[in-house]
Amino acid sequence: MERRARELGCVVDFPSERTSETYLEKGDKIHPSVVVVIMLGWAGCKDRYLEKYSAIYLQKGCLVIRYTAPWRLVFFSESLGIKSMQTLAIKLLKLLSDYKVETNPLLFHVFSNGGFMLYRYIVELLHTRQQFQHLRVVGTVFDSAPGRKNLRGAIRALSVVLASYNVCIKYFLLLSFAVLVATLRIVLYPMTRFVHKSHYEAMLNQPSKWPELYFYSKADSVILASDIEDMVQARRQNQVLVKTVDFVHSDHVSHLREYPTSYATHCISFMYSCIESTSH
Repeated sequence: MERRARELGCVVDFPSERTSETYLEKGDKIHPSVVVVIMLGWAGCKDRYLEKYSAIYLQKGCLVIRYTAPWRLVFFSESLGIKSMQTLAIKLLKLLSDYKVETNPLLFHVFSNGGFMLYRYIVELLHTRQQFQHLRVVGTVFDSAPGRKNLRGAIRALSVVLASYNVCIKYFLLLSFAVLVATLRIVLYPMTRFVHKSHYEAMLNQPSKWPELYFYSKADSVILASDIEDMVQARRQNQVLVKTVDFVHSDHVSHLREYPTSYATHCISFMYSCIESTSH
């Protein structure tokens, strides 16, 4: 059971209190009413950062799965149109059966474009692979995502990821990424757009109908607030129940740090409303 999680490099956190509401009487099997939260971290995110978000849900008796895709896949493989993250999405969803929680209510918490790219493949699998179509998604929380093709923001995000690298290596990778993206998105775009849809474009009209909550800010230095607002409008036009919270002053994936009480309250309120709406 833990082998796949270890190979994938994800963390599975169980509710701290083993109450009758959380566990079945026989053994340690999770009760079918327990919400499973899958967190998809931003590129370069450390698990200790996601732990702070996990605490919000663990305190309410949820099981939390935390995973962050390798930044090399986010910035380079996906920019080249290589769908390497699709394999990661399959492995992540298979974890649910490993832990025998495939029938539990499922909530996604997605951070930045790094998490959004992986989420895109997960949504596609939920609607195209029979083995995953029975999964019961109740809602998705988006934090600082999604964003369109914003080269300046992407370079800024990659620069943060590479902060601990040697200066020469850092600037070589930044330059390589900038040239790669500029070539594919500007010079070759008329040809590549028919081969590989951007994650943003692919998700504008995706078929999922569960509720969505968007945390964003006009002060975000990586993702434009207008990109998120355009996505919100498109989802509402597709008859999806969407809630938004504009924190106004907090930077990219910094909303919890700046507004901890408000952030946690919105997360829990949204989760309960999603569960309530699916129980009717």
